[in-house]
Amino acid sequence: CRCCADGRRHSSILYNILRSEERAAAPAGQGPRRGPASRSCSCGSRRRVALRSPQVACKAASAVLVKTLRFVQNVPCFQELPLDEQLLLVRSCWAPLLVLGLAQDRVHLETVESAEPSMLQRILTTRRQGGQSPPRERPHHGSGGPHLPSAGEIQAIKGFLAKCWSLDISTKEYAYLKGTVLFNPDLPGLQCTRYIEGLQREAQQALNEHVRLIHRGDEARFAKLNVVLSLLRSVNANVIAELFFRPIIGAVNMDDMLLEMLCAKL
Repeated sequence: CRCCADGRRHSSILYNILRSEERAAAPAGQGPRRGPASRSCSCGSRRRVALRSPQVACKAASAVLVKTLRFVQNVPCFQELPLDEQLLLVRSCWAPLLVLGLAQDRVHLETVESAEPSMLQRILTTRRQGGQSPPRERPHHGSGGPHLPSAGEIQAIKGFLAKCWSLDISTKEYAYLKGTVLFNPDLPGLQCTRYIEGLQREAQQALNEHVRLIHRGDEARFAKLNVVLSLLRSVNANVIAELFFRPIIGAVNMDDMLLEMLCAKL
């Protein structure tokens, strides 16, 4: 492909990433709650939870997804990739980028425990009904009905948001973090791996230079921002889809929706 044929670097990639992020910027939403994170015992992490106000939270997440894909579309180096490469990158990183966008827009998640019966309740009910073993919980990855996220999965997302808010990440830093996440050269099936690896390296270098210039007294800040990137690896796209998109549009094939949005002019 054209991007692999020449080894030219776009010296303006950092500027383009930043400019595209600024064009996609929107007024900040709800502010963070900086109180201490609630702690719960591990036995409660499997409880199923739902959004307290799904219409509000899902609308905010949908707006963030649109802005995220608009940001991606506005990166010229991304546009130079073949469409199948673009789609492969977006499919792999849409959920981490969305969570970063939620942090940037300071979207706060209010959740409630679902009315789903606990394991103890199911055991007691089963004994009364004849002694059959209680059914096992089905994983989120199945193709059946809706599966509410667990309290542990939601707490991980909330913990990530709190981490970002505690660092008071700037617009430029969010842009460079998104560039690092977007240009992932380790995905199987990519053809332009060297080109994409170079773009990711440039985003990381730009982040490092920005931190050294703006936060001269905080030598650990770059490492802290890389911790944010490491936390994003645990983001489960199925959980994000179930939490934010199933409540308003039902069962949806995210790959199809991403393709449609990527090809549209957002």
